[in-house]
Amino acid sequence: MGSATVFEEHRSLLFTIAYEITGSVTDAEDVLQESYLRWSAVDADGIRNQRAYLAKTVTRQALNSLRATQRRREDYIGPWLPEPVVTLPDVAEDAVLADAVSFAMLVVLESLSPDERAVFVLREVFDFPYAEIADATGKSPAAVRQLASRAKAHVQARQPRFEVDAQRQKAVTDRFISATLGGDVQALMDILAPGAVLLSDGGGKVSAARRPVVGADHVARFLLGIATKPIPDMRVEMSSLNGMPAILIYSGAVVDLAIMVESDNDHVTGLYLVRNPDKLGAATTSRQLSR
Repeated sequence: MGSATVFEEHRSLLFTIAYEITGSVTDAEDVLQESYLRWSAVDADGIRNQRAYLAKTVTRQALNSLRATQRRREDYIGPWLPEPVVTLPDVAEDAVLADAVSFAMLVVLESLSPDERAVFVLREVFDFPYAEIADATGKSPAAVRQLASRAKAHVQARQPRFEVDAQRQKAVTDRFISATLGGDVQALMDILAPGAVLLSDGGGKVSAARRPVVGADHVARFLLGIATKPIPDMRVEMSSLNGMPAILIYSGAVVDLAIMVESDNDHVTGLYLVRNPDKLGAATTSRQLSR
């Protein structure tokens, strides 16, 4: 089997690893391109565990990419959010994968160090053995176990888990859209959880909240303020981004805003608004993610 064929067979897995580590579709694609160049330069037939070798190559390139962009993210104007990606329905069938690529999880992963993030992703999402993770990250197995334990505790403390029913989640999203577009303050307050949090990413290029908006009252007023601002040739479309119910707001043929809706089956608990035009390129193209 040729090296190109082997790489294509593992592409969805490799893209998912790179995206989980970098939080960027653009950076993940660059990582895959660089990894393929490295892969094509080796004798693939002489590698016994090709999956592990490819994962190691992608992990190292993704870590290099993440470290290179850290300073830029620290200086970013307002909250830095991942690039939303259209996910196919089969993502929802894998609870671990759906949780891993959700905006809520990716935002939590941003608070980890690059090494912690890579170890957490490889261990908790992809279930790689500690020895393979050590090889991929250049750490000792003992150090990897410590990083994995620390990262897992950090994520669990910041990411509460609850069972989500897809139909109830869609109903909550529908009510949220109706209340927002209709300008109904009370209906919006009723659908928002008291402690709802809204994060908005404009990257300093377009108008967006530069700090988290917290509390149902503040979130409702912020959303209604947005709703009153006219968008030329506005069109609203439902979507699924990062395994979450999402709303795409178009201005003509261009996506102006992507909204990911997080709920607990009864109320909207989190809203992630991406307006930075540099991050909306993948918001309309389906991608195959896998473990």
